[in-house]
Amino acid sequence: MSARRKTSTRALNRALLARQLLLERVELPVEDALGRLVALQAQLARPPFVALWTRLRGFSRDTLRRAAHERRVVRATMMRGTIHLLRADDYRAMRGLLQPAFDAGVRSILKEWIDGADLAAVDAEARAFFARSPSTFDAFRKQVKAARPHENERAPAYAARMRIPLVQLPADVPWGWSATAAFALADEWLGAAIATSGGDARALVRRYLAAFGPATVADAQCWTGVQGLRAVFAEMQDELVELEDERGRALYDLPDAPRPAEDVPAPVRFLPEFDNAILGHEERSRIVDDAHRPRLVTRNLQVPATVLVDGRVWGSWTVTKARRTATLAITPFDKLPTKTLRAELEAEGEEVLGFVEPEVSTRAVRIEQ
Repeated sequence: MSARRKTSTRALNRALLARQLLLERVELPVEDALGRLVALQAQLARPPFVALWTRLRGFSRDTLRRAAHERRVVRATMMRGTIHLLRADDYRAMRGLLQPAFDAGVRSILKEWIDGADLAAVDAEARAFFARSPSTFDAFRKQVKAARPHENERAPAYAARMRIPLVQLPADVPWGWSATAAFALADEWLGAAIATSGGDARALVRRYLAAFGPATVADAQCWTGVQGLRAVFAEMQDELVELEDERGRALYDLPDAPRPAEDVPAPVRFLPEFDNAILGHEERSRIVDDAHRPRLVTRNLQVPATVLVDGRVWGSWTVTKARRTATLAITPFDKLPTKTLRAELEAEGEEVLGFVEPEVSTRAVRIEQ
């Protein structure tokens, strides 16, 4: 690893935008785009569609829905123990690496229950239940309650979700997955055994840096949910470059990864809830001012849809619908825009509103004062 080179916050911003496909829309198959992004958080069905629309030229909902039905992409528990959308082959390769993080989550959340639990029996019960036919966790909890009325049925259901490789099945609905999506055993859905241990940690680090670098070890651990990566970074020192940010922190990167010049223009972009660009690092000054960070996580841990201006979080946005009218409301976090910027915001807002609500007869974009 070479000596550290200094880099600015603005340079880190442009590197992130380039790798997250936010400097310009590109033409890529859905699987290739997901491969570049590693995975998209997807506990809500719509955000991954918006995330791909804002990054890909000519993207349509049907493109992603078709890939899901053809089992080329899957929606499953992955990074940080949350539901993500990713390529099927990446799911198979990465699932085992994340199991220690899932186990830690089970121990943390189910502290008292786990001491007296027979996890092997819970695993067997869950596997048998979902092997019979794809089903929901509501149905699984009902089975547990019927068999053991005095047990908190949510505990074994949560343990099963974190310990058994399961995928949410797509449905013929506008956003690809219904609110009550059924789960199936991943190995049966994909026709291949899914590991629950092991894997290539170096490959995970390479993929993370390709999508989010330059970054710290803490950044990689924060986004993936995998701890103990410092030793992996150390093993990879001969294949990484080391940089230093304005705060004096060591950042690591792949030698040939894109690091555009600071003055590369960044267009207005509308990001969905829980977007990669927002959640990809522990220290997020490259994309959001510290003063704005509290506005990015609500009390119920939701991360709002955001607007990027000059590559940084400038505000949030929401869509409301009343009969045949849809309105996109932008809430600025900073000073109101110039006439030129306002026009760009309105134009891009109309485009994303047309994607989100294609069937309404009237659309409006409003910038809150």
